[in-house]
Amino acid sequence: MILDICTVSTNSKSPSNIGARSKNAGAKAKAGKTASASVLSLDDPSLYINRELSLLEFNRRVLAQAQMASTPLLERLKYLCIACSNLDEFFEIRFAGLRQQEAFGVTQQRPDGLSAREQIRRISATAARLVAEQYRLLNASLLPELAAEGIRFLDQSTWNPRQASWVKRYFTRELSPILSPIALDPAHPFPQVLNKGLNFIVTLQGKDAFGRNSGLSIVQAPRSLPRVVRLPESVAEMPDDFILLSSIIENHVSDLFAGMTATGCYAFRITRNSDLFVDDEAVDDLLQALEGELPSRNYGDAVRMEIADDTPIEIESFLIEEFSLSEADVYRCKGPVNLNRLFSLPDLVERPDLKFPPFVQHLPPAILAPVALTGATEAGSSEGFGDMFAAITERDILMHHPFESFQPVIEFLRQSARDPKVLSIRQTLYRTGIDSHIVKALVEAAGQGKEVLVVIELRARFDEEANIELATLLQDSGAQVVYGVVGYKTHAKMTMVIRREGRTLKRYLHLGTGNYHATTAKLYTDYGLLTDDDQLGEDVQKLFQQLTAMGRAGRLKKMLQAPFTLHRSLLDFIDAETRAAQAGKPARVYAKMNSLIEPEIIKALYRASMAGVEVRLVVRGVCALKPGVPGISDNIQVRSIIGRFLEHTRVYYFENRGLFLSSADWMDRNFFSRIESCFPIEQPELNKRVFKESFENYLKDDQQAWTLQADATYRRVKSNRKQGHSAQLWLLDQLAETVSVIPIEAR
Repeated sequence: MILDICTVSTNSKSPSNIGARSKNAGAKAKAGKTASASVLSLDDPSLYINRELSLLEFNRRVLAQAQMASTPLLERLKYLCIACSNLDEFFEIRFAGLRQQEAFGVTQQRPDGLSAREQIRRISATAARLVAEQYRLLNASLLPELAAEGIRFLDQSTWNPRQASWVKRYFTRELSPILSPIALDPAHPFPQVLNKGLNFIVTLQGKDAFGRNSGLSIVQAPRSLPRVVRLPESVAEMPDDFILLSSIIENHVSDLFAGMTATGCYAFRITRNSDLFVDDEAVDDLLQALEGELPSRNYGDAVRMEIADDTPIEIESFLIEEFSLSEADVYRCKGPVNLNRLFSLPDLVERPDLKFPPFVQHLPPAILAPVALTGATEAGSSEGFGDMFAAITERDILMHHPFESFQPVIEFLRQSARDPKVLSIRQTLYRTGIDSHIVKALVEAAGQGKEVLVVIELRARFDEEANIELATLLQDSGAQVVYGVVGYKTHAKMTMVIRREGRTLKRYLHLGTGNYHATTAKLYTDYGLLTDDDQLGEDVQKLFQQLTAMGRAGRLKKMLQAPFTLHRSLLDFIDAETRAAQAGKPARVYAKMNSLIEPEIIKALYRASMAGVEVRLVVRGVCALKPGVPGISDNIQVRSIIGRFLEHTRVYYFENRGLFLSSADWMDRNFFSRIESCFPIEQPELNKRVFKESFENYLKDDQQAWTLQADATYRRVKSNRKQGHSAQLWLLDQLAETVSVIPIEAR
């Protein structure tokens, strides 16, 4: 047991004294026991929601954002594209994995009891409905509303003679030299098409110079070509007239076949299995192994085909056979094949009135330089910032991104790189940009002769190539780079700076729930903590030693870590709340995360609910737990918030054990196959603040909240108040400054 070393002190200012108490916990416990006597075993599959179907439900909620009239129009288009992109990744990874299970006869089942074959059947039906809804929304709502705002997509039927002439010249000048049609005959077999690439299958009449004509050809659109093309002012009728690349190619594809006629041109797109396979125990160099495996992502087994809605049945059948698919794997698109291509449009259009209003991220006053009459700043600090080490020494600094700026984290590393008293910097990187200021600071520190050690997780899905480049850059600068522990992804978010102060070495830390990526820090909600807590420092140093060398981390004083203590500790914490409720004492479990699927945690929450514990969960995405089941989960409520920012914080609160921030969701992979960190927020002021912002705030949301029902569906929360409450807007109002937008007609 490690409860004694992980307990957060509770006092009158702690969240445990905020809000209503479960005063009737004892009565609830008795009622729960009575009701549960005749219900199902906690292992019964009916008590668990299928992970894959839950993920599709999440995508449905994202798509709903594109349907909301209150969302700015160009942002609605973005949500549509995000839903399409999410579905791509779902098929590339989740659906592809099920296909492999089916092919290899894997019979292992998750708690919901569904076989791989049954999941595939249900997914295909659900995904087909989602895709149909995407195109209904595009054609019936978004495109007409965009056109009403002067933002139009023109097709051949609407081109005037000047526009048609310009398109012809554009095709001849910009596309024809790059496009390489492949005729299908014995000398030209069906080409390998890239994963998610835009392709066209062309039907032909006539014969070429050699007397050949198989009747079919494939044209692949290189990814270097823009998918959305703006018409120049000289031929446009509206300020924002666009043509899709597919429309240009389809209209002039005959020009690629001299002396022949294209009788049909049909867009299609193949989604392939993109999960990389690297046997960690069978390779000597993980970086080289990943570099060798990356190209296969573009040519894995086909798992889905999207085709233009007007594609003839015989062409569809031909493609199905070519890619070894079934009819259930085909998705007909009543519009552009691959809606992702429209994601670039908001950046091409200067219409701030159709986008979310901008805001200025808050900077904690503690880290700003004093109002200087001379304008001078501390040595090594950027303009406007004070001494980060002095600020952290004075008090812990908590940041809630994106409402509060990520800049203090960058400044912390910049000053660490330039401060002659800093001897060492250690950091974990999971996802970051190679051109980021974080990386530049690490490179600078290494160039200054400081000991820089970076744990880079090469296997951050879809960021592998960028992380390989990052590892090479840091190594070339003189930093030590390691890739963590074989068989475990390093997902913890930690930075430790060691600074000589007098005769002692002092540790300064940054711990967070999100990645060291300045761009996502403007889009994702995450917490970050800057602290000089000595016991946390000892724990983090042990974790870095564990990551970079052999041996055990030993007993940690405050932190929990996966894969060793986090899962067991959370079970103990939930059980402690269960025992408290059974004893008639106040008991609550509040948690906010991205996903909840680990069965033992779910069972513990069920037992807690049956004992009368108040369980409130804010789970953005996948949730396998069923709330509201009589006698089992009556006391559990689950809600999901989908808004302007991607909810990414992981916060756990236990009435009798304290409040924690973590890098881990409650999933099998986070508990058992990743290296994760979890740390307490002990200062009463910060403890109270996190509880208020993460739970009181989000549990009041009646604008962007959905509640999970016992039948595994989600229901949008409806406000009964004149003025509703949006959690994200409240945080913007409390922590950030809104920038007024000048209406388009006034510009």
